[in-house]
Amino acid sequence: METLKSYVQEHKNRFINELIELLKIPSVSADTAYHQHIITTANAVKASLEKAGCDFVEICETPGNPIVYGEKIINKDLPTVLVYGHYDVQPADPIELWTSPPFEPVIKKTEIHPDGAIFARGSCDDKGQMYMHVKALEIMSKTNSLTTNIKFLIEGEEEIGSPNLGAFVAANKDL
Repeated sequence: METLKSYVQEHKNRFINELIELLKIPSVSADTAYHQHIITTANAVKASLEKAGCDFVEICETPGNPIVYGEKIINKDLPTVLVYGHYDVQPADPIELWTSPPFEPVIKKTEIHPDGAIFARGSCDDKGQMYMHVKALEIMSKTNSLTTNIKFLIEGEEEIGSPNLGAFVAANKDL
């Protein structure tokens, strides 16, 4: 356990900076004007999964926004954990209700976050949680503490109802 804690402490600033860079990308799925940002985000998620230790990562095209699939198989006889998440975000409207720009992350201390929290569109739905799982894989991979296989299914359409997820899953049962 101490090795895990040491790794987190040693890399904490990098983790925060990487998340901030991800949050800067306005991956709004409800507006086609942001399509290039969706692609940029999918590529960033792919790179994060590769860096975290996935042995296989691919961007899977759909009729809509791509799905990022990654896996780390340490032993085919062990259980496998599936992590689902999404990299798309809601539009920032109404913009006047934001106290800081939605795609310029800031760390603020508040009454419920006395140590500080990152405020930005997607920081808690769902880039933040998705990123936490990716970093958990990195920590376990780098400290040789991973005890299950792990697969990631990270989509870019959850905020618009996941119109292509069902067909993707049905067509890729082997994954």
